[in-house]
Amino acid sequence: MPRSIPSFDELLGSARSSAFHLEMRDVYTVAEERESFAAWRRGERIDDSESPMWRDWVALVRRTVGRGVQMRRARIVSEPVTDYIRFEHAGTSVIVDAGEQVRWLPRSEASGIALPGNDFWLIDGRSVRFNVFTGDGVPAEPQFGEDETVARLCAAAFEEVWKRAVPHEEYKIV
Repeated sequence: MPRSIPSFDELLGSARSSAFHLEMRDVYTVAEERESFAAWRRGERIDDSESPMWRDWVALVRRTVGRGVQMRRARIVSEPVTDYIRFEHAGTSVIVDAGEQVRWLPRSEASGIALPGNDFWLIDGRSVRFNVFTGDGVPAEPQFGEDETVARLCAAAFEEVWKRAVPHEEYKIV
C-alpha cells in the first residue's frame, strides 16, 4: 500500500457515505490515552465529551455524521475482557452520543469469519487504512490503500462481525 497515510481528519473528511472501523486487539498502548487510562484505573469517570481525551474526536465524529456519513465501529474482544477493554467500554457512550454506532463481538463468536490481520478503517467501501500495532499494543506504521480486493475483504469481514455483534447498550462486560 504505497500511498501516503491521511490523517484521521483527512480520512473521515473524505468519507461520503460510510466510515467503518474494526478493532480486534484486547490491549492498546496509545500514548494519548495513558493519562485517561490511569485516571480510570483510579476510579475516575472518563465519559465526559468535553474532556481533553474526547473533545477533538467528538467534534470530528459530529462533523462527519453531520454530513450524513454513517459511522460504525465493531470491537472483537476476548472474554473475560482485559482492563483496557473495560476502560474502552466505560468511555464508549461518549462516541455513541456523538453519532458513532458501536457493537461488541466476543472473540468466541468470531470463529469462521475471514478477518484481515490488522484493525482497519474502511471509507465508502473503497479506501482502507490499516492500523498496525506492535505485539504490546504500541502503534506502528499504518498502511493505506484503495485496492478493490482488499476493500472487499474488509467490507465482508466488517459486515459479518457487525451482524453477529451486540449493540453497545446491550453488551455486558464479562
